[in-house]
Amino acid sequence: MTGAACALYASRAGLDVIVVDRGPVAGGTTGAGEGNLLVSDKEPGPELDLALLSNRLWSELAQEFGEAIEYEAKGGVVVATSPGGLVALEDFAAGQRAAGVTATTVAGTELYELEPQLAPGLPGAVHYPQDSQVMPALAAAHLVRASGARLFTGRTVTGVLRTTDGQVWGVRTDKDDIHTPAVVNAAGTWGAELAALAGTSLPVLPRRGFVLVTEPLPRMVHHKVYAADYVADVASDSAELQTSPVVEGTAAGPVLIGASRERVGFDRSFSLPALRALAAGATRLFPFLADVRAIRSYAGFRPYMPDHLPAIGPDPRVPGLFHACGHEGAGIGLATGTGHLIAQTLTAKTPDLDLAPFRPDRFPEETP
Repeated sequence: MTGAACALYASRAGLDVIVVDRGPVAGGTTGAGEGNLLVSDKEPGPELDLALLSNRLWSELAQEFGEAIEYEAKGGVVVATSPGGLVALEDFAAGQRAAGVTATTVAGTELYELEPQLAPGLPGAVHYPQDSQVMPALAAAHLVRASGARLFTGRTVTGVLRTTDGQVWGVRTDKDDIHTPAVVNAAGTWGAELAALAGTSLPVLPRRGFVLVTEPLPRMVHHKVYAADYVADVASDSAELQTSPVVEGTAAGPVLIGASRERVGFDRSFSLPALRALAAGATRLFPFLADVRAIRSYAGFRPYMPDHLPAIGPDPRVPGLFHACGHEGAGIGLATGTGHLIAQTLTAKTPDLDLAPFRPDRFPEETP
């Protein structure tokens, strides 16, 4: 998705754009995502600033593409499961409000007016009306198409071409060479591999996650609903399996159930413990799901970075190389802001956000 957004905004900035993908559009992490466009799970700081910029840009694109990308301004509901949890959630939301997020505490009957099927007895939640959703594969395809970029699928980049003075001069693929004065690394979870081909480094690691998909249902979950501990899981550095219930309905009818996280390399093996934990967490939030059939599951790899911030902008170690990857589980939501900022840097404009926190060279170089 981030590559599609970079193509769209770079093209609209007047640049000639080529998109190279070793698979089909949305064939990697994008196709395994839920399509969340969230501000609710981000604490004040650079990532939240990027999320708010991206949220505005997604709203603009929704006017252009609308139903074609299944855009839904559904809002999010973050549920506390204990009174103490509600206090902590309200404190977290207070900081977000100061940064420009709309967040409203809901309790008692008001919570069940938002989500009637929630488990009884929950103390309250925070409602985030800015949260929304797209169907990621459709959105990526429409963004690439609207960009007018030349699209080369089924081509694997095998090297980054550089001149004798080190300037980027395109890429080598398994089919041919493509010459260009700038290369954007929007390879997502595989961003470290592309960086290495350019002779530099980026500490992107895969973080596996599963999603359960139910049979199509009448709309019974109206928002993106998740337990407050999801925020802690997102920020965790643990490599071990972590699950927290995330439940949302879709325009097509199925309910999507997440979220799990674990660092196991690029192992796509089916994990029954992860899926059992997802199902158990979802039914605790929404008891009606215990009688609903799960018809499939799928796995994907989030591009994890050690400080949980993506790499966005020029790489000072390799002139002409730009990075737009490492967004972990927020890549769909942060794609538009990232693409917009990349287009600004490619055209020598002052970016709308300070890119210093996202510098690709902020990590210490590994020594042999």
